[in-house]
Amino acid sequence: MTRCLFVPARSRSLLWLLSLLTLWLVSPAALAVSGELDMTGSMVGMIALVVFVLAYTLVMLEEKIHMRKSKPVLVAAGIIWALIGWVYVQAGMPHAAEEAFGETFLEFAELMLFLLVAMTYINAMDERRTFDALRAWMVDRGFSYRSLFWLTGILAFVISPVADNLTTALLMCTVVIKVAEGDRAFINLCCVNIVVAANAGGAFSPFGDITTLMVWQADLIKFYEFFELLVPSLVNFLVPAIIMNLFVKKRRPQAQDDVVDLKRGWKRIIALFLLTIASAVACHTFLGLPPVLGMMTGLGYLQFFGYYLRQSLPRSLERKRERYSRRGDQERLERLGSVVPFDVFSRVARAEWDTLLFFYGVVMCVGGLGFLGYLSMLSELLYTEWNATWANVFLGLASAVVDNIPVMFAVLTMQPDMSHGHWLLITLTAGVGGSLLSIGSAAGVALMGHARGSYTFMGHLKWAPAIFLGYVASILTHLWLNAGSFAISG
Repeated sequence: MTRCLFVPARSRSLLWLLSLLTLWLVSPAALAVSGELDMTGSMVGMIALVVFVLAYTLVMLEEKIHMRKSKPVLVAAGIIWALIGWVYVQAGMPHAAEEAFGETFLEFAELMLFLLVAMTYINAMDERRTFDALRAWMVDRGFSYRSLFWLTGILAFVISPVADNLTTALLMCTVVIKVAEGDRAFINLCCVNIVVAANAGGAFSPFGDITTLMVWQADLIKFYEFFELLVPSLVNFLVPAIIMNLFVKKRRPQAQDDVVDLKRGWKRIIALFLLTIASAVACHTFLGLPPVLGMMTGLGYLQFFGYYLRQSLPRSLERKRERYSRRGDQERLERLGSVVPFDVFSRVARAEWDTLLFFYGVVMCVGGLGFLGYLSMLSELLYTEWNATWANVFLGLASAVVDNIPVMFAVLTMQPDMSHGHWLLITLTAGVGGSLLSIGSAAGVALMGHARGSYTFMGHLKWAPAIFLGYVASILTHLWLNAGSFAISG
């Protein structure tokens, strides 16, 4: 106790000010009661908001500072909920904050496990060289530049509803880089087309993007109802693609002989993935249970099949040795010596953990800000003072700068009173709005790294007017085709 008497005057003043600040932060005068505690006007609320803005600024600077996007949001989530917990303990309501955290965490856990299984299957198909075979087929055909432009775009649109937009974009980009022979202008043009196509394709499927998965799991749109967005999504892809097609060079690259040996079981893994998706849909549609139950059951399917692959590997290798020996194929015989057993847990380990942890940080940050009262304020501004249509169009444009995950989670947390048509609209705009900028979607950011020097921010920005035309056209198409759904109460 006596040591406090010898604290320097400046330090004593600082301690005094900090004590007063702490008392003010947790005093009832700093809080307005609204349900639980509305802290939007308190210092705690302001600090939480500043922490989130700073964290998200670091996320948007990921390409410049080379720091993974999960780091700042993980720390921000911890700080925001620590502030909330401290205030509620002082207010004598510790269980209220605990329950709110638990509810938000449960939402994340369901989505995370769902995504983890989907990523594991994609990695398993990649390990069996399924995507390599598709790439080799495209390269071997010797398509013209114009054919390649359309083929990669169409495949990106078709594959992304099942194999998420990020994986699809990387696969198509690899093909373009391999056949374009260093033609940077053409690679940039194709990458822009691929990003737009992958994002558009992911918008009409619960499995195409994290945001569509979030809407489906929230039971706001049924599985089959997502297909009402098929035509608007197709318009979103085709409008800029037709414009960009006019600038594709009339050139034909030389065909390449690229042979890929598919590993055994690749067809059965695709079949198991489709069965897993069917299980998830059945759990949600017919049993009223979360889709994650079907996905985790599907992980069990893959584990059983992995066990079969390991147990049958020696017999398979022996048959192949006999076959290659009769042919005198020494190259393939040597390749058999490097074959390793299939391990499902190595596929789990190769999941996009930075994306999953970033997802946790964003969900918990936005959930915390919602608990503080900020999302109620935003909902009042967007969906009461504005028209719901314009609010959803604006949020889609905002997702080009701010990742669509926090945008969609904020809307789901706000739960505005919207018609079915408006819920479809925000699903569409949040899914395709990120295509306006290269940093607006995971697919765009990934391709800037994968095609570094060829596909750039400015190279994408040059085509933003054409992409914006597609964005507007897709919204108008939805408003026209699905006009009846706007009269239904959401």
